Amino acid sequence: MDVCHFLRNAGSVARTATILKAGFSDRDIRNAAASGELCRLRHGVLALREAPQDFVAAVLGNGLLTCASGAPYRELWLLHPPEKVHLLCRHAGPPHAVVHRGSLVPHGTAEPVASTTDILIHALRCLPGVEAAVMVESAVRQGVTTLAYLRQRLPGNRNGAARKVLDLVDGSADSPIEVVARILFRAAGIHTRTQVGLPGIGCVDFLLEGFLIIEIDGASHLEPRQVKKDRSRNNASTLSGYAVLRYGYADVVHNPQKVLAEVWQVLRGRVIR
Repeated sequence: MDVCHFLRNAGSVARTATILKAGFSDRDIRNAAASGELCRLRHGVLALREAPQDFVAAVLGNGLLTCASGAPYRELWLLHPPEKVHLLCRHAGPPHAVVHRGSLVPHGTAEPVASTTDILIHALRCLPGVEAAVMVESAVRQGVTTLAYLRQRLPGNRNGAARKVLDLVDGSADSPIEVVARILFRAAGIHTRTQVGLPGIGCVDFLLEGFLIIEIDGASHLEPRQVKKDRSRNNASTLSGYAVLRYGYADVVHNPQKVLAEVWQVLRGRVIR
């Protein structure tokens, strides 16, 4: 294995000390740099030219990607990409980053990404509640954590707000947007059931107040085959006495008040459970 191959397995960027510790020599590093595949970002930091910018920022900042910046690398849902890089740093971090302190679980990988536990704890303390809930929901769905495990690691009054976010998570959503919609409906005091199987119709995303079906449409719902299936389900729902409303990502995320207004327009005067 040469230096460049080693770096590809280590996130494409590393400190010189890490490369030397792996058994390479100064000559190996010089030869790799001379090949043009490798560049020195600064004294003591080497990277492949295709290294992800997030990884470069983490190593240059002497930290690990965490919170919203670490989520994609742990396959966690993310509602919005972060405007600044979020880093877990032992010491003072770079001024352009959102710096987090404290690590509960070692990250255990060659890539400069914090552990899933640390990423979630930092998100619960840092992000708006809905965004943090989306990340936790995906982790619970994957089976990589539990709500009880996270609650135990958020003790005391200072973590009270973070623990309340965990109350928004139930692990039933199939997508980030379904988490947002569920929180929206329940916060409005609407009796909300998720992923409900209905005879002759199938499994619906939401059943509100016992009769209003809400379906959240992703990109796949624009495919001709799916459009035909959705139309058939809508007809079956109406014939079975249910009302149906369908919404997409932009509706729920960017215009939630319009969604609620339309939902209440259907629900008003016909609430049965």
